Amino acid sequence: MHLPSLAVLAALVAAPLAASAAAAEDFTVRLEQVPELKAVFGEVESRTVVPARARIGGTLRTVSVTEGSQVKEGDEIALVVDDKLALTLNAADAKIKELRSQLENARVELDRTQQLVAKGVASQSRLDTGKTQFDVATNQVTAAEADRAVVLQRAREGAVLAPADGRVLTVPVTPGSVVLAGDEIARIASGPYYLRLSLPERHAADIREGGTVRIGRRGITQDTAGTPATARLGRVVKVYPEITAGRVMADVEVDGLGDYFVNERTLVWVEIGRRAVLAIPPALVSTRHGIDYVRVATPRGALDVPVVLGARLTDAAGERVEVLTGLADGDKIQAPGH
Repeated sequence: MHLPSLAVLAALVAAPLAASAAAAEDFTVRLEQVPELKAVFGEVESRTVVPARARIGGTLRTVSVTEGSQVKEGDEIALVVDDKLALTLNAADAKIKELRSQLENARVELDRTQQLVAKGVASQSRLDTGKTQFDVATNQVTAAEADRAVVLQRAREGAVLAPADGRVLTVPVTPGSVVLAGDEIARIASGPYYLRLSLPERHAADIREGGTVRIGRRGITQDTAGTPATARLGRVVKVYPEITAGRVMADVEVDGLGDYFVNERTLVWVEIGRRAVLAIPPALVSTRHGIDYVRVATPRGALDVPVVLGARLTDAAGERVEVLTGLADGDKIQAPGH
């Protein structure tokens, strides 16, 4: 059997060692500035909430929406009926019939007078009087028809219309209720939705318009909302200049709130400053017997140094873990097994 030479054996042993050394590069620990985040609750608000009001007084005959209904601008959401309008309409119709009869008599009288004047039997003054009576009767019919149109318009205004597209928040009335003109029939959140934050007064100087916040998934617990690393981003669009009861208010715009409830709370992380940390890639940490170690390169060789780890950080630089104790700025770390 042919045995490999010593040179070949040395090359075979050196190859994986060289590959391991190349794969496990040293990492230099540096102090870096990371955002200081504070977890607060944000409430979902609608930018505009408009009331749908009754335009006439009367009895609420029907209500076609409930809380949570989606409506379009101009949709009929309720009907108010005033029984007196039907009686007024009947009286207007009767008045119009009476005046039209008078108008017809005035027209016949005017025609007869014109024929008599043409024959020279009647005077011009009688003709002028006939024309005046005809014009008066015509104007009376026109006025009566206008009055009837007003009654019809009031009857049509019994329909309560949605003032904007949106979702119905409350319907404080029931069919059969007596309402007056201007009474609120429903409240409609026409959006757009945003988050209202309430922060302690000590953070008033740290939050600014245009700042970035992190919004957790829907829910008010850490389990459902996730972590800042998995949160989506929003933008502070308004910071209110008045502090009330030790709280400063701010508004945050974020997409995807259309299916939330108004006044629903969700977990939000707000940047209130920056702090210096030491952070390393998690792959450089090894755990033995419940203790975390990192391998630090020193002039006398590599040493396994115990460390206490903090929160995990995720940003454009990738995923890292904060080191609370055990390392200093400038330390060089080797990967486990280097």
